[in-house]
Amino acid sequence: MSKPRKTRTSAREHFMQMLFEMDIQNDFSAEKRTQFEETYLEHKPEQEYFDAVFDALSNHLPEVDEALSAAASNWTIERFSKVDLAILRLAVLEIRYVEAIPEAVSINEAVELAKKYGTEESPKFINGVLGKIVRG
Repeated sequence: MSKPRKTRTSAREHFMQMLFEMDIQNDFSAEKRTQFEETYLEHKPEQEYFDAVFDALSNHLPEVDEALSAAASNWTIERFSKVDLAILRLAVLEIRYVEAIPEAVSINEAVELAKKYGTEESPKFINGVLGKIVRG
């Protein structure tokens, strides 16, 4: 039972890293995704997750960024750290567009990613922003 969770956690971490790289390079293309997958995806089960979240990214990135801007009082997404932005985008994509993942799981996983990759303030910031988005 822990294997699917571990695989999903790994896929989530890889997707966040891809979002970070895409943002740095300002390239959210399918070609960039393919290049990333060929280099970093370790397990075939990650593919289904990547497909679902990348489809949401391709169709809804502007709406995700609008939601983040609205939820982060007095902040624009340009002020977010690139790591926090990648984590937040991923979590909002899951919360709004990937039905198979409960909101609480997306938030918890985002906070865990923030603990691993962000600053000391990142977990609290990410939890607060996502809480506002979920509450509407």
